[in-house]
Amino acid sequence: MSEQHNMASYLSDKQPNRKDSRQINFRVSEQDYSKLSQSAKTLNMSVPAFVKKKAQGARIVAPKIGAKEAQELTRQLAKIGGNLNQLTKHANQGGNVPAQALQELQSEVAHIWQQLT
Repeated sequence: MSEQHNMASYLSDKQPNRKDSRQINFRVSEQDYSKLSQSAKTLNMSVPAFVKKKAQGARIVAPKIGAKEAQELTRQLAKIGGNLNQLTKHANQGGNVPAQALQELQSEVAHIWQQLT
């Protein structure tokens, strides 16, 4: 009996590990939910996160690039970073870094920057 009591006491004393302590539930029509869902999807957000931001009066701006494009740009930037690290290591060991290699990296970064602006 005491084991059950201890378990029940433990479960009732345990508080959820949440940043916000209050929860609000409300209903919307299918049409309103569809609009909210589409807006949230466009912004790469969940519907609850989107509604919360809007309720807080946040100005939400749509991203200029999609999730797949962002992944590709991240991959390209990681590749550029690896190349730059190799050139830096080579230079720190007393090696000569060709100016053309640096110019190519700079050109790649400029190309990515153009995609973001």
